[in-house]
Amino acid sequence: MPDVHKGSCLCGAVRFAAQGELRELIYCHCSQCRKQTGLYYAATNVRNDGLEVEGMEHVTWYRASDSASRGFCRICGSALFWKGDGQDYISIMAGAFEKPTVLKGGYHIFCEDQGDFYEITDDLPKYAAGRS
Repeated sequence: MPDVHKGSCLCGAVRFAAQGELRELIYCHCSQCRKQTGLYYAATNVRNDGLEVEGMEHVTWYRASDSASRGFCRICGSALFWKGDGQDYISIMAGAFEKPTVLKGGYHIFCEDQGDFYEITDDLPKYAAGRS
């Protein structure tokens, strides 16, 4: 039986269960992530068929670029998901999971775009832009 990792938005209108292995966390410092969250994204992902969402009618999708959308709760504004076009996985914001999360940091992306009001002080790999 695969592990099930549960979570929700701040108000609880959107609840999810991610089934299966979760990827290590990617910390994204791009300007879009900073503007949406106030700092940076910390996200994992799960295969599309491994995510069950209750309250999907409360998820609003914002088309953030030509190749991806960001899903958030339309009631409380919690950032929840990031979905690249045609991908077989969906990214889930680490902060939306209930504890214990079992999540571990993997690497940082778009570091050349990070905010000037904080430093990246861990020893994880850092990439100027994205990583394939």
